[in-house]
Amino acid sequence: MGVVTDKIEEWKDLYTDKNEYLIQYTEEVEADEFYRDIFPVGSFERKGRYDDNKGNGIAVTIVKETKPTGVALEIEGNGKAKRYTITDDLKLIKQFKDTEFTIMSPISYFGNRRCGKNASYMYAMAFDLDGVEMMQIVDVLNQMYKEIIPKATYIVNSGIGLHLYYVLKEPIPMYPANQRYLKEIKYSLTRIIWNRFTSTIKTPQIQGALQGFRVVGSGTKLGKGYPVKAFQYGNKVDIEYLMGFIPDSNKERSNIEKIMMKKNLRIEEAKEKYPDWYERIIVNKERRGRWRIKRDLYDWWHGRIQNEITVGHRYFGIMTLAIYAKKCCIPEEELRKDAFNLLKPYDDMSMHESNRFTTDDIVCALEMYNEDYVTFPRDDIAKISGIKIEKNKRNGRKQAEHLKEIRIIRDIRMNYQGRKWTDKNGRPSAQIKVNNYQSQHPNSKKADCIRETGLSKPTVYKWWNSG
Repeated sequence: MGVVTDKIEEWKDLYTDKNEYLIQYTEEVEADEFYRDIFPVGSFERKGRYDDNKGNGIAVTIVKETKPTGVALEIEGNGKAKRYTITDDLKLIKQFKDTEFTIMSPISYFGNRRCGKNASYMYAMAFDLDGVEMMQIVDVLNQMYKEIIPKATYIVNSGIGLHLYYVLKEPIPMYPANQRYLKEIKYSLTRIIWNRFTSTIKTPQIQGALQGFRVVGSGTKLGKGYPVKAFQYGNKVDIEYLMGFIPDSNKERSNIEKIMMKKNLRIEEAKEKYPDWYERIIVNKERRGRWRIKRDLYDWWHGRIQNEITVGHRYFGIMTLAIYAKKCCIPEEELRKDAFNLLKPYDDMSMHESNRFTTDDIVCALEMYNEDYVTFPRDDIAKISGIKIEKNKRNGRKQAEHLKEIRIIRDIRMNYQGRKWTDKNGRPSAQIKVNNYQSQHPNSKKADCIRETGLSKPTVYKWWNSG
């Protein structure tokens, strides 16, 4: 118990030291000033006025106790988060100061869900940088000063790490094409910002463009007594500035001209230019049809996040499990049970007291259990979870059908050459053994082949599906 207490005190001291260091080179700002700079007057709807045809901010709060103001949400056992709509006066921001866990993204939304379909404008691009101790924070500022990495408008002390906000001179409309470009830009910039000098964690934690971050003024993982603090450092930026840090060889550079920087695009113009987007977001709430997927996919992913997830990706493991649960029509109660069963093993992975995995993390991650995320790309799931997903090259066919086709192609090619594929002609006998076994056992696994043929694991893996 004494060791745990000492570790907590160590991280609290580090939190204080980081604040003291940042104040020497930056200017601390309060939450209302911070969010007003990101969301200027006129960014959101006026409170009570629904004819402005503008999006709003969305904050998600999770706390342990019920507060008399009604802002907080009581969590009993496996509770749920509560969402709040932030209108143009930003008055709710001050009330989040008393919460232990509140997140918000620098994006406006139509409706009350933080999802790509509802996204309206991006006002800032934000990055989460974990594993930041004193040596790393010194290097972060040094790299920004020398413009090795882009100079952030705001550096936010999130407790254990930093949040870097690049506030945009002109907000970017979140049309579907723009979201794809911004996502790729953020992926590339994350790998540049998160380097061996700026973080003690070697593997960058890749996050999507819509990711939410702890609200300035709300509590960090160290508690409400150690609130998230914001420090102004650089100026507002444009996408061209950020793109300048991405190597010319990256494909994102060619997309910069496609990003539409139209702050004053009216809703009538959007209706004419993007009728599908307008119809889905503004006019009605219909869900588009989609294929229903067997639960095998969910079970497969559940098994993988139990055995392959790493510390920096635990939150995203639960988040992607929720996405697959919705894809596969898994009941919410089953998902919640599976997710909370991971609480202890995930928490046991914590490398230090300040990096504990909590109920709050799970409740927030389960927000992804809704229809809006069923088309979340597989490649993105692999990136944010840190788990490699091999692509299925069989185009939906069963393994037996796939093998039958490739063997027909093989026989045709061998016939042209006047040979039979069973002729050794210098081919390794081990390959023939593996091919024969697969031909006779089309539904078998590599482990079966290893056990029954006596071949080594590397040999079987080398020649599997080579016939």
